[in-house]
Amino acid sequence: MLFDTHLHLIYPDRLRYPWLKNLEVLNKPSKYEEYQLLAKRLGISSCFHMEVDVAEEQIIDETNLIEEITHQSKTLLRGVISACRPEYENFPKFLDWANEQSLIKGFRRVLHVVPDEISQTELFRNNVKRLSETKLTFDLCVSSRQLPLTYELVDYCPEVTFVLDHCGVPDIQSNDFHDWAPKILELSKRNNVYCKISGIIAYGNPVFWTLDELRPYFEHAISSFGHDRIVWGSDSPV
Repeated sequence: MLFDTHLHLIYPDRLRYPWLKNLEVLNKPSKYEEYQLLAKRLGISSCFHMEVDVAEEQIIDETNLIEEITHQSKTLLRGVISACRPEYENFPKFLDWANEQSLIKGFRRVLHVVPDEISQTELFRNNVKRLSETKLTFDLCVSSRQLPLTYELVDYCPEVTFVLDHCGVPDIQSNDFHDWAPKILELSKRNNVYCKISGIIAYGNPVFWTLDELRPYFEHAISSFGHDRIVWGSDSPV
């Protein structure tokens, strides 16, 4: 059984994705029916939808759209990782809404596209800490450079379960291993952090990547976190 924890669905006819305007290769529909066909060929039996950084005012609309899709018979979708804005004062109200949505299993705030200071504020940290009273997780989507910023956030929220996306986004094409590896090892010392093996194909040579090029990165992630704190995600369609 393969459980895909990182599926992106893109519906430009229903939602707006401002960041895709500058990324032509992904700026097109990526619908559930296409994914399901490929997933069943590969033996994927279940999946979570990962938020796609929709226009801020459509965060709730994105979850509602995925809920519509789950009403299809024999769907593989088992939950949603919703976008969120812990840097806002109204986050507690949003969390109240999310707690009533059985489909939502966790949250993600993409941090490598915003100033570093955002995740370092007391408001941000206190809002993420509110997840301590729930079963909801928080995905850490940061660049390799930003990994040290996660230590304080994770330490401030010891009762929150964090998931590090894409192995911490190593710059594999530039042979970033020796800078990235010790940061991963340090983060792995926090037992409330899991590591997601996902996305690293996108950080190798875009045309000529090989398994040998990627292997040191996923092997180090697994050896640091251990098999019991590793999850997998396809990062489809990326």
